[in-house]
Amino acid sequence: MRAIFLMFDSLNLRALESYGGTAIKTPNFTRLAERAVSFDRHYVGSMPCMPARRDLHTGRLNFLHRSWGPLEPFDNSFPVLLQDQGIYSHLISDHYHYFEDGGWTYHQRYSSFDFIRGQEADKWQAMVRPPLERLRERYHQLQVDEDRKGFRLQNLLNREAIREEKDFPAVRCFEQALAFLDENRAHDDWFLQIETFDPHEPFTAPERFRQDYPTNYAGPILDWPRYREVQESPDEVAELRANYAALVAMCDHYVGRLLDYMDEHDLWKDTALVMSTDHGFMLSEHDWWGKNRMPFYDEIARIPLMIWHPDHAGAGGRHVGALTQCIDLMPTFLELFGVPVPGEVQGRSLLPLLEEDRPHRDAAIYGIFGGATNVTDGRHTYFRYPRDLFDQEIFEYTLFPVHMTSFFTPAEFERATLTRDFDFTKGLPMLRLPARRDARRPPTQGGAFAEAVTVLYDTLTDPGQMRPVQDAAATERLIAMMLEEMRAHAAPPEAYARLGLAR
Repeated sequence: MRAIFLMFDSLNLRALESYGGTAIKTPNFTRLAERAVSFDRHYVGSMPCMPARRDLHTGRLNFLHRSWGPLEPFDNSFPVLLQDQGIYSHLISDHYHYFEDGGWTYHQRYSSFDFIRGQEADKWQAMVRPPLERLRERYHQLQVDEDRKGFRLQNLLNREAIREEKDFPAVRCFEQALAFLDENRAHDDWFLQIETFDPHEPFTAPERFRQDYPTNYAGPILDWPRYREVQESPDEVAELRANYAALVAMCDHYVGRLLDYMDEHDLWKDTALVMSTDHGFMLSEHDWWGKNRMPFYDEIARIPLMIWHPDHAGAGGRHVGALTQCIDLMPTFLELFGVPVPGEVQGRSLLPLLEEDRPHRDAAIYGIFGGATNVTDGRHTYFRYPRDLFDQEIFEYTLFPVHMTSFFTPAEFERATLTRDFDFTKGLPMLRLPARRDARRPPTQGGAFAEAVTVLYDTLTDPGQMRPVQDAAATERLIAMMLEEMRAHAAPPEAYARLGLAR
């Protein structure tokens, strides 16, 4: 067996034509959907980027115990488990968060990795005296930081070195992937993860991909929304959405390059292909941009997943309606190669669903550390917020006390203790650290959590989640499902207390 995992960042399910999208042309994602099995009720787990990747590696949810942080020493990481059984794994990624303090244990778990520089605020281009005046003239004021404390200035400097299409980091990811396949396609027992930061903001793409998405906007470059309520004019909103469309179109084009390669070399006969993302993105829906701060509407939480398996070639174009979750990918990868799944894993392999669309899980819970705990049964979504988001006692459980881009401060170690209260740490003690309100963890871009109201939606009758419903029976049932999932993931006592729930 050989397998390719194609992972994007911030790919909104509704951007894809095969999932009903109409605003963006995505013929190559459609090509893949016609050959693969598509999952229609696939949900995130922990938000945002690195918490989602810990879910992916371990088959367990991160957000109940930890904010953004590295893999822990006791974690089961699927590339390591593959390697233990003689399966070679290679990561190609421009996702620069792997190389910040809060992501530094992930890429080393693969047999080898290739890091492509230049995305967003990657500390790549060195310029002691940035040309601030020129940058202020070229870019919208939302995108220009005046000093190094922000991260938008570094992005603008990185863009100075991205002049042609071949320079774009995502393009280079796909070129390196094809080079890996040239070198290794004749061999067996390998796993290739092609992971691009796109279509994550900023929404910058070669001009040829923008031509199909004209707007009336006539101002400086505007392709990076802030994580906040929509404050832009209709023309500015249209411009931001058009730039996202262009970036998705670029991703689609390079998906086509990969599919062409698989056609040319007949890789379909013995190579699995999985395509997904870590989360979606609000593109002015519900009057919001971004993620993290607002409620986790389906534009964020419900994500695309397509799986091609050579043994199920006849299933091409089929859609699975069973409820699935990102933690299910880890045991799926293991089962592809016949590798046993550790007992700590809470995900469930998706391979049986390639044979038959049948019930897979009753519920999925998802969220961000310190925010709402959300649950869905595939029809209803229930967002349960703490009684007081800004006065709740929660704790970080970790052996690697680092945030996204910094160490924990000395103040965060006040009242720190050791605990052995969890059954998934293989007997290792963990630090139990009070989670301070002033800690440098998401959400940080644009402010704190907003619209923090406990609410229930029926996505069958209201797929846009525009009209909350009052349904006591459904609410009671979803709360029971939430509690069952929290217990399965060994949620700490405060995870229940903050929500006003009994263990």
